[in-house]
Amino acid sequence: MIINTRPTILVLAAGQSRRFGAAGHKLMQPLGTGTVFTATLRHALETGYPVAVVTTAALVPSAAPLVATRDLLVLSDEEAERGMGHSIAAGVAAQAGARGWLVLPADMPLVRPASLVAVGRALADNAVAYAQHRGRRGHPVGFAAELVSELIALTGDEGARRLVARYPALAVELDDPGVLIDVDTEADLAAARAAAGVA
Repeated sequence: MIINTRPTILVLAAGQSRRFGAAGHKLMQPLGTGTVFTATLRHALETGYPVAVVTTAALVPSAAPLVATRDLLVLSDEEAERGMGHSIAAGVAAQAGARGWLVLPADMPLVRPASLVAVGRALADNAVAYAQHRGRRGHPVGFAAELVSELIALTGDEGARRLVARYPALAVELDDPGVLIDVDTEADLAAARAAAGVA
């Protein structure tokens, strides 16, 4: 398969990390040999798919060694406050020529590269596809290129839930509990470290 026929993975890293507590930004917490953010980003890059990052200035130094400048979309803090829907819209607009998009929150460091590829492949025949583990919906969520205008119009904190509800969406059942594990709190981080087998 030629790389430009593959969907682009949008790594969403513009969240404000308010629920995490006093230990600092959740994406910058140590995980294995890197951080939550770099673990997520490395898994995305391992797919061989195009990867773009929607982030804020504070996280650019972490992303810059791994992602080309043209694939970094830096939102102002004010834009980031507008929520996940705005981040998705901005990312899709910046990558409007893509053959679809896989939305991957940057606080999901345990999603396996093979899981991202499986959801990406499902977009060949489906407008919407999402990862599922043991019947529970997770990430990434994939959108075919035909939905570009609706994705660019997203706003608010709901992300793309309305689009997933509006279109027939394929659940891609995966033997990957990482599609359900996000890091919002210090307890989540401890659980992610345990699942990854790292301190």
